[in-house]
Amino acid sequence: MKRRNIGAHISVRDLCHRYRRHEELALSGISFEIKPCESIALVGRSGCGKSTLLHILAGLMSPTSGSVRIDGALVSGPSPDRIVMFQQPHLLPWMSVAQNVGLGLKFAGEARHERDEKVKELLRLVDLDGFGARNVQELSGGQQQRVALARSLATHPEVLLLDEPFSALDPVTRRSLQRDVRRIALDGGITLVVVTHDIAEAVAMADRAFIMAPNPGRLAEILKFDADLLAGTDREREMFVSAKAQLESAFERTYGRGSAAAAD
Repeated sequence: MKRRNIGAHISVRDLCHRYRRHEELALSGISFEIKPCESIALVGRSGCGKSTLLHILAGLMSPTSGSVRIDGALVSGPSPDRIVMFQQPHLLPWMSVAQNVGLGLKFAGEARHERDEKVKELLRLVDLDGFGARNVQELSGGQQQRVALARSLATHPEVLLLDEPFSALDPVTRRSLQRDVRRIALDGGITLVVVTHDIAEAVAMADRAFIMAPNPGRLAEILKFDADLLAGTDREREMFVSAKAQLESAFERTYGRGSAAAAD
């Protein structure tokens, strides 16, 4: 992408949330800061409030109390500067790859020739060069998620929020997309927040992991990883194993002995 963002600063203060039909809090007393261009993993078992927190960050839900501010501005609704990728790519099956990727640009009123050039550039970025004319139903699951990623990047978001988008993919495809999304976020100056229950995925994609505990959902522990673990040298592989072991230990402090094995 030719244009590079500078990332967004995210500030969460005393966040609490309860669903209308339930008295119990889904989230309680959550506060944290995310630096511009930082990558964060929200880690925890199902039901701990990871996705609820992500949707509040995106402006798709309003918290019961507390606040989310991005670059100082209160989040009160969705914005093209904050894009969510879900578990399913939600592509329009009657459209081509290029039409799906360019949909947001079309709605934004961008001229056809400019839109076409941006779509070509985005498809090269996500390793789908030459796929523009294909129908999305012809693609594999991993390729469809790459189309969804290109569509998400089309409006140059400052924040990319991932709600376990690789969980249904095979391990090889999942690892490839983890590396590519992290690289694109680093190169493009995007603040990245990833929801996952997969410990290895959290280590591969994040600068820090926020371990969440349930009932109500809250931050139990924050763990920082000290190096870029994506390059694949022997030293980085050793550091990956060490960081994974640290996160497993933190996970078990929150969920009990043996819980990390179930999360991997």
